[in-house]
Amino acid sequence: MAIVRMKHLRAYVVRPQRDALIARLLHLGCLDVHVPEAAAAQESADRFSPEKASLSELRSEQTRVQSALRIMEAIAPHKRGLLEPRPVVAESEFLNADARARDLKEAEEICALDAELKRLAAEEARLRTDMESLAPWKSMDLDLGALSTRTCGVNLMSALAQIKPESILAAAEEVTEGVVVLPVSEDTVQRSFLLIAHQEDLPVVTDAVRAIGCTQITFPGLTGTPADNLARLEKDLADLNARREEIRTDLASRGDVVPALRVTADRMSTEVLRAEVTERMAAAGEVSLLEGWFPAVSEEALAAVLADFDCAYETEDPEPEAFPDVPVKLKNSKAVTPINMVTDMYALPAYDGVDPNPLMWPFFVLFYGMMMADMGYGILMMLASLIVVKKAKPRGPTVRNLFPLLGICGITTFFFGAITGGFFGDLPVQLAKMIDPNTTFTKMPALFSPLDDALMVLIGSLALGVVQILTGMAVNAVKKIRRGQIADAVFEEGTWTVMLAGLAVFVLAKTPIVLIVGAVMLVVGAVRGAVANGGGPARIALGTFTGIFGSLYSNVTGYFSDILSYSRLMALMLAGAVIAQVFNTLGAITGNVVTFLIISMIGNALNFALNLLGCFVHDMRLQCLEFFGRFYEDGGKPFRPLEMQTQYVDVVKE
Repeated sequence: MAIVRMKHLRAYVVRPQRDALIARLLHLGCLDVHVPEAAAAQESADRFSPEKASLSELRSEQTRVQSALRIMEAIAPHKRGLLEPRPVVAESEFLNADARARDLKEAEEICALDAELKRLAAEEARLRTDMESLAPWKSMDLDLGALSTRTCGVNLMSALAQIKPESILAAAEEVTEGVVVLPVSEDTVQRSFLLIAHQEDLPVVTDAVRAIGCTQITFPGLTGTPADNLARLEKDLADLNARREEIRTDLASRGDVVPALRVTADRMSTEVLRAEVTERMAAAGEVSLLEGWFPAVSEEALAAVLADFDCAYETEDPEPEAFPDVPVKLKNSKAVTPINMVTDMYALPAYDGVDPNPLMWPFFVLFYGMMMADMGYGILMMLASLIVVKKAKPRGPTVRNLFPLLGICGITTFFFGAITGGFFGDLPVQLAKMIDPNTTFTKMPALFSPLDDALMVLIGSLALGVVQILTGMAVNAVKKIRRGQIADAVFEEGTWTVMLAGLAVFVLAKTPIVLIVGAVMLVVGAVRGAVANGGGPARIALGTFTGIFGSLYSNVTGYFSDILSYSRLMALMLAGAVIAQVFNTLGAITGNVVTFLIISMIGNALNFALNLLGCFVHDMRLQCLEFFGRFYEDGGKPFRPLEMQTQYVDVVKE
């Protein structure tokens, strides 16, 4: 129930056995491989160079498989049921090289077909553009490749509809006579016409009509009439659509490859990981160097694997100066493990720090249940957790902890709902009144009510805050004592623990004795600090005064604001209860049981969804700011062992 002790491995293996060793380590799944230090054992840095692996090629294959999978899931989706667990694949099948080669070939064919679909889409856009350009000239019975003669020139022109043919002709005749403007087609946007003139005059005439907004149209490379070209383009478009449908039918017929592609997508992720591990190794001649971290409890299993290879290795415990580089793995009981997701979202503890999860777990689930405080919501949370965990068997790093944690928080939610009389707000009471207006059942049995006893709930919330803050201070004091900083623990955490306890005794028993003891400890601690800083009597006196004042100011304001933060426990409990009761009251106004149940369930569903997230966020804030701030040292690197990391399937080791 703490941070797992790690050991360092340095192993030298003959290069022909390198890949086989990595495969065995992948099966074992306990070694976090890292890049070797500049010098390993007695060898100098220039003797070793980084290993090479076909990482770029593997990543390219991985991208190809993932692309093919996305294509096929869009065309022939294979969706799992909401609570259907992931498929199970045997390790030998998962690592099967023949299956990988087969699926890679399938992926290449799918990607090639998709690329052709994209090319056909671009070709279709070009054909339609050409058809739109030719449409205004469809009625013209002239060969587009032979419009002009030896003496007579012809240009295809277009202009906006508001430019009249008379204006075009007048502009042309200002240059030369013998010009003809022959209309071909027009619509509400533009008009198309032929500009006919003597061959030597045509360029000048064309420039003249351009000046008033006309544009010359050309069809490079086209011969035959526009109607003939349109017919050809329509045939090409029909052939294109037929080919596209053929490809789509082909892709749709491959829908049964989706499960295999999903396995290969995971398979390629593992292959890429293996290649990345290989490139973290170093090589010198026929020897490969492997370094990494592993849990100390796995040393025997790791040694058994290494014994099957021609290698020399050594293991050692990390020195304190290496602690920042040691990966962190947390191990807790089955009940506490789900809370790991909270620490993962915040930051892992330093290797030589404290695992906060066993300390945080009772506070987190207690606070969450106190804020939700409804038997109905608690039942829903427990049922959802039980169904998802049993049916779906979630495996993701977050989801596999989320639902068990939801179930545990559901228990405390039900508990606080029972002692505060909340069951979907006051739904049973309202329902009983609608069924029998003379009923004596007017209030749910409860030890206290968040609405009627808000002050008591507030005091209880602040008291819980004091307990958690004192717990954090105690943990920090123990850490200091273990490091030999006994005086610091006594005159810092010890002083303010006595001060807070003395304040409580003074309020409850009206005696200042404990508070006076705390004040004495405060003064002694300030004197100790001033003496440690050195100087004459005047400097020590000044240091003592500033130490007392500074400690009082920073700690009084700090503890006051931190403890006050726990008032959110009362606020969320009160808000959830009020919202639920408001919706129940709105439903009861209708006077109809069915309508009441509909309105009540809708309102409670919204309240439930809002509180699920809101309570989690506020609970996280109390843990990460108020609690962790007392003792937590973050900065740990996550332990990432070489193992099969899958998204679509679960691999059964053999």
